[in-house]
Amino acid sequence: MNGSPTALRVATMEGPGSWRIHALNLALRLTPGSALNNPADVAALRERYQRLDARFPLHPSVHREPVDCDGVPAHWVSVPQSLPGRHVFYLHGGSFAFRFPNAHTAFAARLCRQLRARALVPDYRLAPEHPFPAAPDDCESAWRWAQSHGCPPAQTVFVGDSAGATLSLVTLNRALRHREPLPVCAVLLSPAVDCTLTSPGLTSYHGFDPVISLPRLMALRQGYVPNPELYRHPDVSPYFADFTGFPPLFIQAGSTEMLRDEALRVADKAHAAGVEVDVELWPRVPHAFQLAAFLPEAGRAIDRITDFVAARTGWTR
Repeated sequence: MNGSPTALRVATMEGPGSWRIHALNLALRLTPGSALNNPADVAALRERYQRLDARFPLHPSVHREPVDCDGVPAHWVSVPQSLPGRHVFYLHGGSFAFRFPNAHTAFAARLCRQLRARALVPDYRLAPEHPFPAAPDDCESAWRWAQSHGCPPAQTVFVGDSAGATLSLVTLNRALRHREPLPVCAVLLSPAVDCTLTSPGLTSYHGFDPVISLPRLMALRQGYVPNPELYRHPDVSPYFADFTGFPPLFIQAGSTEMLRDEALRVADKAHAAGVEVDVELWPRVPHAFQLAAFLPEAGRAIDRITDFVAARTGWTR
């Protein structure tokens, strides 16, 4: 907290959406979906995603260095603009089941260029082979390792997209419960916060979202949290956590994506606990649009993230 009165600011970004957004949404709707009924389906989909991810090689200026975070594999991402003393702890998305090494590293690199920082990207274990609590355990271990290896919390920012945003909230909550240091602020891109799947947007925006569907969410939930008794556990559903003491939060989501209300619900609860929260709803964008570097909206979104972080860290461009 910065000592100023806490605020909840919700902004709906203006504009009809670029032609590239409309083209991407159309392409996503026309792309055949893949069934997700059992672990074999996840394995097949991973192979498909790996082939797609490999088609987008990293820019030569991006440096990726493997590191072992006390048993959790990870990698440092840096770019020529990276400065000492600026750190991003980036938890990638992928529905707790998938990993996109090039796409996630490229996104981390774009953040690093804007923030003139370097990023630590843990490769937490994936479901269904490693269901809850494997992923949050790995993220917690990686955060502890980071603090003892050159990432002071006062100079570190959390960033997470989708499942990674969920894990960012869980890692923050665990640190608070254990009375451990917190980062200066956190950026959450379309977090999934309630494993009971009762947010109104999951039904009211079903069909508008070209990426997420309710059957898909239910199948992925089964792989990540096989025991329904855990759905309300704060390490599964951070909406049910105590947000008292959280650092400032910056949340972005699509105005018609299925996780829209998840973002608003967690923002309301965090603000009620005295946390400073900024929320932006972007029109017509698909889930995790910030990772699509060719979208002008993605560039604008990262600019907004940069402004938020700079105002709370003092980092200048």
